[in-house]
Amino acid sequence: MGAHEGAVAIVTGASRGIGLGIAERLVAEGAKVVITARRSEALAEAVEQLGGPGNAIGISGNAADEAHQEEVIAAARDTFGGLHLLVNNTGINPVYGPMLDTDGDVARKILDVNVVAAFSWIKKAVAAGLGDDAHPGAVVNLASVAGLGASGMIGWYGVSKAALIHLTTELGHQLGPDVRVNAVAPAVVKTKFAEALYVGREEQVAAAYPMKRLGTPEDIAGAVSFLLSSDASWITGQTLTIDGGVTLGGAL
Repeated sequence: MGAHEGAVAIVTGASRGIGLGIAERLVAEGAKVVITARRSEALAEAVEQLGGPGNAIGISGNAADEAHQEEVIAAARDTFGGLHLLVNNTGINPVYGPMLDTDGDVARKILDVNVVAAFSWIKKAVAAGLGDDAHPGAVVNLASVAGLGASGMIGWYGVSKAALIHLTTELGHQLGPDVRVNAVAPAVVKTKFAEALYVGREEQVAAAYPMKRLGTPEDIAGAVSFLLSSDASWITGQTLTIDGGVTLGGAL
């Protein structure tokens, strides 16, 4: 029996990349998943990749929209009979450069999607009865090593991820024992989202990592699956760094 047999999960931003990798791992371990993203066509392709509607459904929308959040949570319960696990994977970073060049409206938008929306998803999931006796509630937020120290050209993104890490700490403290809340902080993972950080110079970027390679969605999915599982039943409010060792030397 898989680690998540019988559990129902929501994974936001899961039409590709890390989110899809997490959804694939959860399905492989017995969960039913509801995935979200903005583009319905990409979601439909992802659902097929996950084995079709017996394993997964996709609902398109803006992750920061509260009506969308309510629709997704209701669909999880109506389609699969419950809701036990939540993965806040959606994040944006539309700017690259010195932080003082970041427009105020853009800064607010990044915080709205990367922090406030994650908070809202958790609030709504808990209000809807996240978890039960068979599958206690668990949340994993996708943070970043950018939230652990100065991150240069993606500084405001780092600010948002630092806030998400502290949100994880606070909610881990406040929601126990019924719901556990943890986070993961990846370094550069080979996805379309992170292309600006490595495309055309992957070997050079990877040279700074003790493991001498960049991350993959599978690297993150395994850690997320663990934090959602009963094997992590005494872990809450923590952020697990998954970085190939790059932060060991002080680099981000």
